[in-house]
Amino acid sequence: MSKEKKQPSHQVSFARVNGRDENGREVLGPARQIGAIWPREGKDGEGILRLDHVPEELRAQGGGVLFVRKIDALREQRTNGQSTDKEQGHER
Repeated sequence: MSKEKKQPSHQVSFARVNGRDENGREVLGPARQIGAIWPREGKDGEGILRLDHVPEELRAQGGGVLFVRKIDALREQRTNGQSTDKEQGHER
């Protein structure tokens, strides 16, 4: 009996605040993947957050934003030729 290799269910990315626009809204830099959420066996809807990197800006209030995206949604977005968070800047 072979065990199926588990994959993360969500990608966790971080984008730092690079400043403010003319309307006072935060302007974010490109998002970078910093970790993933892995589903818990037998715990439907629950997961374990594993961070590979903790940005310094995450510790500072207002230093950046975390994004959590389903892996299936990312695959679909790439299949349709749309850019991902990592490939574009963000405004909040």
